[in-house]
Amino acid sequence: MIYLIRHGETLWNAAGRYQGRMDSPLTERGREQADSLGRLLAQETRALPKPLKAHVSPLGRTQATADLIARHVTLAQSNEPRLAEISLGSWDGMTRYEVGIEYPDALNGADAFDWFFRSPDGETFETLCERVASWLADIDGPVVAISHGVTGRVIRGLYLGLSKHEMLHLPAPQEGFFKLHQGRVELIGAASGAEA
Repeated sequence: MIYLIRHGETLWNAAGRYQGRMDSPLTERGREQADSLGRLLAQETRALPKPLKAHVSPLGRTQATADLIARHVTLAQSNEPRLAEISLGSWDGMTRYEVGIEYPDALNGADAFDWFFRSPDGETFETLCERVASWLADIDGPVVAISHGVTGRVIRGLYLGLSKHEMLHLPAPQEGFFKLHQGRVELIGAASGAEA
């Protein structure tokens, strides 16, 4: 069983700036989201033995989210590099406008999701899938995974056996989290009850 959580909103999320492997701090809203996720996770896992094993991306925004969640539920945290966000290479930290100016033709024909893999020196879809699949293969028992938008989509997509197109179009909320269990993915929290 996996409880898959995306970090809370950051300053760059709010500004439309692509973070990739770079970081920006959680906004006040992001801190409130993480606090709410902690309460929700504590309620959802109340019958499980504590501490809960938690694999956390090493990036600052996920670490800050984990710290806020840990105020509500006891976590045995470990850094898990395979949960880090996709690297956009030289696009890390840029806005879509800045990418369009510096790389004029790079986003031609791109949709809202496949642009992630168009950076000339960023991580490929195949490489991201390989590291996520490696992590999924190592899961033993219940685990809380605190990760990112694109990486979280790929985790759920691989778990469900979806195509690249299907997985990249999955939602990536920062309120609520996903429970992956017995071949099903359930959204817990905001708009709870939805399944992917």
